[in-house]
Amino acid sequence: MWDSETESVGGRDYGNGVLSSSKHSVKTDGFELKGSSWFVATDIPSDLLVQVGDVNFHLHKYPLLSRSGKINRVMYELRDPDLSKMALDDLPGGPEAFELAAKFCYGIAVDLTAANISGLRCAAEYLEMTEDLEEGNLIFKTEAFLSYVVLSSWRDSIVVLKSCEKLSPWAENLQIVRRCSESIAWKACANPKGIRWAYTGKPLKVSSPSWNEMKDSSPSKNQQVPPDWWFEDVSILRIDHFVRVITAIKVKGMRFELIGAAIMHYASKWLPGLINDGAAAADEGSNSSNSNTSNSGSSWKGGLHLIVAGNKDEPPTVQAKDQRMIIESLISIIPPQKDSVSCSFLLRLLRMANMLKVAPALVTELEKRVGMQFEQATLADLLIPSYNKSETMYDVDLVQRLLEHFLVQEQTDISSPSQQSFPGKHYDDIQRGTGPNAKMRVARLVDSYLTEVSRDRSLSLTKFQVLAEALPDSARICDDGLYRAIDSYLKAHPTLSEHERKRLCRVMDCQKLSIDACMHAAQNERLPLRVVVQVLFSEQVKISNALATSSLKEAGESQYQPMVSNRKTLLEGTPQSFQEGWAAAKKDINTVKFELESVKAKYLELQNDMDNLQRQFDKMSKQKQTSAWSSGWKKLSKLTKTTNLENQHSIGTEHQAAADQQNRKTPRRWRNSIS
Repeated sequence: MWDSETESVGGRDYGNGVLSSSKHSVKTDGFELKGSSWFVATDIPSDLLVQVGDVNFHLHKYPLLSRSGKINRVMYELRDPDLSKMALDDLPGGPEAFELAAKFCYGIAVDLTAANISGLRCAAEYLEMTEDLEEGNLIFKTEAFLSYVVLSSWRDSIVVLKSCEKLSPWAENLQIVRRCSESIAWKACANPKGIRWAYTGKPLKVSSPSWNEMKDSSPSKNQQVPPDWWFEDVSILRIDHFVRVITAIKVKGMRFELIGAAIMHYASKWLPGLINDGAAAADEGSNSSNSNTSNSGSSWKGGLHLIVAGNKDEPPTVQAKDQRMIIESLISIIPPQKDSVSCSFLLRLLRMANMLKVAPALVTELEKRVGMQFEQATLADLLIPSYNKSETMYDVDLVQRLLEHFLVQEQTDISSPSQQSFPGKHYDDIQRGTGPNAKMRVARLVDSYLTEVSRDRSLSLTKFQVLAEALPDSARICDDGLYRAIDSYLKAHPTLSEHERKRLCRVMDCQKLSIDACMHAAQNERLPLRVVVQVLFSEQVKISNALATSSLKEAGESQYQPMVSNRKTLLEGTPQSFQEGWAAAKKDINTVKFELESVKAKYLELQNDMDNLQRQFDKMSKQKQTSAWSSGWKKLSKLTKTTNLENQHSIGTEHQAAADQQNRKTPRRWRNSIS
């Protein structure tokens, strides 16, 4: 579809990419290279030495003057007819491009390819080889090849845009970059059924393939083309050209998911530390960087390893600057839609942005993007080290800002009229993670993060408390994760005062703790005594409510016993899906009953233990009441016992009768009964 090397364009014959001129005054068989100098293979001695960089060209004046306005003007301005030496150090394309331009001036056939056309076009513009000097001059020839051959081919457009990296600003001023970017964007957005696989997903060669190679490598008509077929080819471009291509693709209307996937693919290639950590990632990045450098011939290098390990040729600061430019460019072209890129990618990009000190405005924008998808984050991505010489090991303030952005976005989505005008959008919100479950996922994530960072002894109590209280109470159904974080913080900070421990535990709701958490908290010596009492009291209330609910259910089952037959009849007439749902619900009810019975048994066991402890306490208290003074008093009373025996006997009889009568009237009460 886009492989037009074999097509005839508008009746014009470009000699299959071979330029030649029949008008030349110096007959030659070609150029000869001797050392670093080029000589014309002719019997006429050269009269002009042109220096381009480190290469010397021994040429003749007339062929160059007849086609180059630049050389004409230099000769005229110097007014030296005997001029024999000229330096063109700023010629775009270097010695390679000037060699082709000089061969064209001598009428030697020049092969035009996608690899040399951009440099030759810029050199022709620099040398002012226009139609005013001769019809069919080099500017016309190269411009026609660009317009009719290169821009109609996917592969050639990629190769030419890659070669423009060494031709700034000439390639920009001649609109080569713009035209190639738009051509690539148009082909990427077109129907992929006509794509030739010879030019996609494979390393690009310098020379154009022959017709036989294209024919052999063409896929079958039934082969399905994936939507990301263009990612690999576009990812070889430098970041500024990649931005131009992505911007053009956005204008063409491509889906934002594909654009985001292309950006992530590009980042994985040029920023290997963004995806893979460790030495393996550094080696991989080094290989890719070296290959990219060798292909382009420029000093552009990519890879996070260059910042860590450095390079012998260039200082690490230059590489850090290149990495920073890539990250800033990628942030600026990420589509504004919520799920265009993953939250993990955004957090890793944010980690590198903080490390490389990216512009604060772009970092803030990236933080807002993470806040939009914060419920999709993982704990490993949130553990971002603090690169600003902060007192804490991890950047807790960053996570606090991300959480604030998430809450603002949630409030905006709730109050937005577009959210309220579509009742059926609730299911989509649940699928995307923006429904009511999003806050619960974020709460679990924050609790896990607090548990991890609480081990840092430099983490202040205020930062811990602010982050724990940032979410509303409705976000947490169970506070077990928060209790785990508090316990971990108490372990790492054993020198906290009683007031600070109470302040720390104030962020937790004891009524939201599970049975296991309550049992652990009741035996936790690090918790304040008041918190332990609150935990025990809340657990007792839960058990009492559970017992009351269980007794009500048992009474209700006896009342609705006659309805069982009718219920069975009703279930037989319902669909199978309803019956399965009822069976599952009944199974859950039986499970809850079993748990209630076990809780009830534990409660009775605890009550028996409490009675035994109360009896032991009563025995110990009675033993303490018998003192030495009372025993001495009893000895003295024995002396008068014989004299007043009859009198005491009658009084004792009366007291005994009164005591028996009192015991018959009032039954015994248990001191520690809680019924």
